[in-house]
Amino acid sequence: MTSAPEPTRDGTAAPDLGNHPDDRPDDHDGEQRDLADRQALRRVAGLSTELQDVSEVEYRQLRLERVVLIGVWTEGTVVDAEHSLAELAALAETAGSLVLEALMQRRHRPDQATYIGSGKARELRDIVVATGADTVICDGELTPSQLSQLESVVKVKVIDRTALILDIFAQHASSREGKAQVALAQMEYMLPRLRGWGESMSRQAGGRVAGGGGIGTRGPGETKIETDRRRIRTRMARLRREIGALRTSRDTKSKQRRSAASGLALPSVAIAGYTNAGKSSLLNRLTGAGVLVEDALFATLDPTVRRARTPDGREYTLTDTVGFVRHLPHQLVEAFRSTLEEVAGADLILHVVDGSDADPESQLAAVRGVLRELGAGDVTELVVINKSDAADPLVLDRLRLHERHSVVVSARTGQGLDELRTLVARELPRPSIDVHVLLPYERGDLVSRIHDDGELLETEHVAEGTRVRARVRAALAAELAAYDVVGAG
Repeated sequence: MTSAPEPTRDGTAAPDLGNHPDDRPDDHDGEQRDLADRQALRRVAGLSTELQDVSEVEYRQLRLERVVLIGVWTEGTVVDAEHSLAELAALAETAGSLVLEALMQRRHRPDQATYIGSGKARELRDIVVATGADTVICDGELTPSQLSQLESVVKVKVIDRTALILDIFAQHASSREGKAQVALAQMEYMLPRLRGWGESMSRQAGGRVAGGGGIGTRGPGETKIETDRRRIRTRMARLRREIGALRTSRDTKSKQRRSAASGLALPSVAIAGYTNAGKSSLLNRLTGAGVLVEDALFATLDPTVRRARTPDGREYTLTDTVGFVRHLPHQLVEAFRSTLEEVAGADLILHVVDGSDADPESQLAAVRGVLRELGAGDVTELVVINKSDAADPLVLDRLRLHERHSVVVSARTGQGLDELRTLVARELPRPSIDVHVLLPYERGDLVSRIHDDGELLETEHVAEGTRVRARVRAALAAELAAYDVVGAG
């Protein structure tokens, strides 16, 4: 089997594996070598995280899995494929793995049996043996049969991108609701993939196997895999009930929070975006929330809600949400739907994108895809291009050109945050009911609420109390109706 020349570790350029006009099955013999080259496993340079210090390697081997990454490149450019594998490497490191090799193969579609084809699976086995890897991670979601057959060839554990992301979520979930959501997503993923070695999972509990019960107890019984599936379904039903109860409790607290002190529903702003784009840093900058900030994927899983004020004094709530990623597992979207609905119910979405990323446009597209799935596609969106201090100015100009409703900021340095606050104030819904009231001096609480939740247009202190012209929302206008000045518009 002929394979393409591989790039050296010093960064030597790899052969062009892009699309060519002559890529047809009936090409003449002179092009067949190009086809073999495109389909060969190709090393992606620069993704290995193997350490050079032997003592540190020995230490880390005690706690890290040693992994080889494999991807199938079916569309787009070679740069897109390398970006996807680079992200997979970052995900693997976040999960606590040591990336030894990263390989990809050009195919029209993944092989239905082994994902990369039987011949390439044997080549992958040789690489696994040579590197001493104990896990293979595939950059895609494998079917149960692909997972089983590839594992039988490479003889080590095989997981896919979905299982990797689920594992990271399981490590980072801290709240009761977050843990329940992740557990539910893992079970939904695992249920069709239950398998066992040898005949252990097909063992039946009838006859003598069931303990020699004799007459009346023999029969086909229930296989072990059926028992496991039944137990998983039972636990999934229990988790769904638990998540439903927690959602009700969270919704109640959210309503109390949004109406506390003022009796009004405050405008809400949700911070959404790609994982590690700087959403928590932005929340801390705008509110002083003190939320954990870590240079790692999915550092935030549980939503954090804080109050903030616009430059003109209006209050609103600001919610930090879980980060998204390309090919976010459907199980996670469903399990976290109750949490992510904070985004769909917001008055404004701050869509944070990492301006220093190699491909910020694909981040924007991936997040918008999830937002549409959540029913938040029609919510007003303000694109916040973060990490401007580390970004290429040409990339920032390109993003601003394509994203007209955007602002460039740096949550680390504070650059652009004043402009961001001004834009948020402009986009938030404003009070729409004009009132002209005379409030007795003992009702200073109502004057304060007008300051906090309305737009004060005019105030005058007279003998009877405080005369106020303002714009307020319906709930406050109803309370002020008793003090309405006759003839007020």
